[in-house]
Amino acid sequence: MHPGTAVSNTYLGYLWWDLETDGKGAIRGLVVGNPAGFKTAHAMKVGEIAVEVDVATLAKDVVHVKRIAIVSPDVIYEKGDAMTNFDALQKNIAATLGPQKKDAAPGKKLIVEHLVISGARAEASAAFMGGKTVSVPLPDIALRDIGKAKGGVTPGELGNAIAEAMKQRLANAVSFDRLMKSAGQALKDAGSAIKDLFK
Repeated sequence: MHPGTAVSNTYLGYLWWDLETDGKGAIRGLVVGNPAGFKTAHAMKVGEIAVEVDVATLAKDVVHVKRIAIVSPDVIYEKGDAMTNFDALQKNIAATLGPQKKDAAPGKKLIVEHLVISGARAEASAAFMGGKTVSVPLPDIALRDIGKAKGGVTPGELGNAIAEAMKQRLANAVSFDRLMKSAGQALKDAGSAIKDLFK
């Protein structure tokens, strides 16, 4: 066990990495916290991520990951005053990655053959909701051959690809305008009910 690392101004929870001799393992206890300024508890929390790696590539510059399965994550999509929490995550990742220095030693890269996110429990929130959330549907997500066309991606770039895929699905599932109208109608109905009490 080792403490999670601050990534892109967002904190990762404690991780357990168990990689067996056959290349199968799991990342447990992953929590992607929200960037500063957001009111909900986190962007994503998942109990376990199953990983299968081609062990023959572990010592190479580009590691081939056969499969990543993120099962039943708890996702919160929050719209702040200027952007959503997933927009902010991507902005922080881009700032952390920065331009590649010419004299920098190349790090490990990854090619992910198949990544699936399934059974997500998704919620949405907005600034006017004060940290409260409503449940929203989130269809399963499947990505293939991440990094293959460019000879591999860094772990940060993989994180950005996952964030982008989730953001697109969430944006299709959530209408913040409709959410605001519903909240406004609920307040109006509550006001009318209170008035009725004093008739």
